[in-house]
Amino acid sequence: MDTDAFAVLKVFVVGILVSAWMMRGLSATDSLQLEPTTPRPLGALCNESHLLWEMEICGEDFKKDMAHIESQYWCNLTHFISEYHLFTQCTETKSQRINCYWPNPLVESYIIRIHKHFFSNCTIENVVLVDPPDDTLLVLILVPVFLTLVMIALVVWCGKRSDVLA
Repeated sequence: MDTDAFAVLKVFVVGILVSAWMMRGLSATDSLQLEPTTPRPLGALCNESHLLWEMEICGEDFKKDMAHIESQYWCNLTHFISEYHLFTQCTETKSQRINCYWPNPLVESYIIRIHKHFFSNCTIENVVLVDPPDDTLLVLILVPVFLTLVMIALVVWCGKRSDVLA
C-alpha cells in the first residue's frame, strides 16, 4: 500500500474515532437514569376498562394535588411541575402494570381531558407580532448579502490565480 494512501487511511480512522468519542458525550441517555421497561408477556391483553379506572385514580390524585395550588398559578409550569410529573408517572406505571402500552389512545384522551379542565385558559389569545427595528432589520439583510458577494469575489479571484496556486 502506498504510504500516502496509508496516511490518509489513518487520518480517516482517527477522525471517525474522535467523532464517535465526541458524540458519546452529547448523548442524553448517559446522564439519565432510565429504568428498562419490562416487555409485555405474550398473550397478555390490555384491559381497557381497568385502564380507564386506573386513569381516573391518577386523575383524582392530580386534582387533589392541584387543589393545593391557587388557580392563578395553573398556567405557570414551575408551580405544578412536580404534580404533573407524578401524574404522568402514575399513568405510565399503571398502564404498564395492566399490560397496556403507554401512551395509548385511551390514556391520551384522558390526559387531554385533564388539560382541558386545568389548562384551557392558559393560551394567549392576542399574540402581537412586531417587526424588528429598522437598524436590526437592515443588518440582518445586508450581512448575508455582503458575505455572499465576498465569497463570490473570492472564488472568482482564486479561479483567476489558479496558475499561481497550482
